[in-house]
Formats: sequence, structure tokens, C-alpha cells
Amino acid sequence: MSVSTENFLSAATAAQGEAMCPHRLVLEHVTSRWGVLVLLQLLDRPYRFSELRRAIGRVSEKMLTQTLQTLERDGLVHRDAKPVIPPRVDYSLTDLGREAAERVQGLAEWTARRMDAVQEARERYDTAKQQL
Repeated sequence: MSVSTENFLSAATAAQGEAMCPHRLVLEHVTSRWGVLVLLQLLDRPYRFSELRRAIGRVSEKMLTQTLQTLERDGLVHRDAKPVIPPRVDYSLTDLGREAAERVQGLAEWTARRMDAVQEARERYDTAKQQL
């Protein structure tokens, strides 16, 4: 286990019963259902709110707004509001956000590559549970 992983786990363990530690909170933001999808989508290019919502699909305006605000606060997403009529707001990744998104993309690619093995494991588990 690397030193940084040990530090992270120690910090996470120490946070039990207290307010959530900062590492854990950022991890939650990055790996949340909508956070992952926003980061992956913004890897391609900047998006306007409505086109980002369409690209992600099945996310409410409220959830997308909250997710974008959270990721912006964490320094992962940049919000560029242009003073035109009608207002135009573009969302893009910061350098920090691009780094996080690339790591999330690696996990997403691994998931796609290994889905057959996961499905087989699920079937074995379900079969064993039914036999009990």
C-alpha cells in the first residue's frame, strides 16, 4: 500500500464519528453518480448546461446544477458566464478536473473491459444464494 493510500485511509478512519474528512468528501463528489458522468462528458469539450444535460441523460436540472456547483467549488469545473443576451454559460474542466476525469475514465474503461467477468461473478453468486 502506498504512503498516500495509507494517509488517505488513516484520515478516513479518523473521521468516523466526526464530520466527513476532506479527502473522503472530494472522493464522494468525484465518484458520485452524476459527478462521474459530468467529468467524463467534459473530458471531450466544454458544454453549455442544456447540452450537457442532454448528453448525460436522465439527470434533473436540480441535480446537474448541484453537481456542477459542487465540482466547481472543489476546483474541478470552470463555469464561464458570458454577458450576452440570452445568457450563455459554458462548463469545462480545470487542470485539476481533467486530472480527476482521466482517472475516472480509467476506471470506466476497466469496468467496460471487465464487465463479462463481473457478470459471471454475479451469476455464480446468485446461483449459490438460490441453492441455500
